[in-house]
Amino acid sequence: MAGSNGKQKTARDMILSLVLIGLAAAVVYFLAIPHDDHAPDLKRVDYRVELVTARRAASYPVAAPEGLPSAWKATSVTYDGANNDRWHLGFQTPDGQYVQVEQSTQKPADFIDDASQGASATKKTETIDGRTWTHYTGGRYDALVLDGTHGSTTVVAGTASFGDLTKMAAALKTK
Repeated sequence: MAGSNGKQKTARDMILSLVLIGLAAAVVYFLAIPHDDHAPDLKRVDYRVELVTARRAASYPVAAPEGLPSAWKATSVTYDGANNDRWHLGFQTPDGQYVQVEQSTQKPADFIDDASQGASATKKTETIDGRTWTHYTGGRYDALVLDGTHGSTTVVAGTASFGDLTKMAAALKTK
């Protein structure tokens, strides 16, 4: 009977070890791994210097919003003169969605596909501040594309609603 006592100790030790490992894993899961489901707070960027640079260098009138409420937070800005005079300005809307203004001298079809993340033109157009914009849907982003421009293409796109895309398009000014 001495042999059976050793088997009981081994089984008991194995179960105790599994319980301790499970407890350690639970502690690591709940204390060491962040579980915040909220989007991170994005830092506001000042895009004035890049805007002045782009307006001096670009071969087209560079657009940027004027008069948006301060709850619209500029989060990204780039101007790449070597890459088809590409202008990008990204914003977080008051409800946490994303809107970007994209402009470029790149071939319109390729540029629109890239800027809208694969959205397709619809038959719907909208007049915003006296300019005609075509709705694009179906990609990762919805988009508004400014019609009737020559030498460059302007796209307002993002995860935001068409209402917010329209607010951005209405706020765009060129100088």
